[in-house]
Amino acid sequence: MHLATLRTNAGNRAVAVIENQYVDLQAADPTLANDMAGLLAELPQNLKKIEDAAERASAAGEFVTGELLAPITRPGKVICIGLNYRDHAVESNAPIPDEPICFSKFSSSVIGPEETIELPAACKTVDYEAELVVVIGRGGRNISREDAFAHVAGYTVGNDVSARDWQIGRPGGQWLLGKTPDTFAPIGPYVVTADKIENPSDLAISLRLNGETMQDSSTKELIFGVDEIIAHISQLFSLEPGDIIFTGTPPGVGMARKPPVFLKDGDVTEVEIEGLGVLKNSVKQL
Repeated sequence: MHLATLRTNAGNRAVAVIENQYVDLQAADPTLANDMAGLLAELPQNLKKIEDAAERASAAGEFVTGELLAPITRPGKVICIGLNYRDHAVESNAPIPDEPICFSKFSSSVIGPEETIELPAACKTVDYEAELVVVIGRGGRNISREDAFAHVAGYTVGNDVSARDWQIGRPGGQWLLGKTPDTFAPIGPYVVTADKIENPSDLAISLRLNGETMQDSSTKELIFGVDEIIAHISQLFSLEPGDIIFTGTPPGVGMARKPPVFLKDGDVTEVEIEGLGVLKNSVKQL
């Protein structure tokens, strides 16, 4: 099932996406949550209920219109994993990590499809990174690897935009500052529920910059799978419904190219992941 957040005249609504049309799920069934985090917390136990509500409204032609936003507009946590593709570690001349390399972005960096990535004047070398994003449904702490997928509501497409001059060009390496400027975490267009993705470690992933393919790989190259990541990080802090995890990027990033390729005013990025859709964003220099 495809779920999204839509800005409507009645406010932001959690919707089901059916043949490119939108069903307001709470309007279809008042017992359902009207926000995405609340809806995700009801998965997977209420998935059939949500599907039935969407099908009834669709059959009756009860669709709504509005602006498609990031599926989770303000996640409680935006967790990111670095150097998690074998082929990307090779291109970065970095050793294969023994455990997940973790950092974070602020929720204020999240934007949705068709929104604009804004390049701050203070950032001179801004890169793109296509990423599979895990969306947490059921919360928990000290989650076992065997139980990890029971905590996944679904998946979406992400772009871990990165200011390399801040991330690695500043004293000590300022990963947080390089990763979390406003608009540097596009996600969307939808959350595809976990039942529709048979194996998140077997999906084609690519990024196009102005129509040219820059990254083209598969999540088969992930060093640490979704279950390993969840088990690792939940040893230290609780995961909550609506938290998102960027799982790393494949090779082809601009920093590793010769000559390097960095984002500039007027660029358009398109991240595509098999079964999850295309996330498209334009770029503007501030």
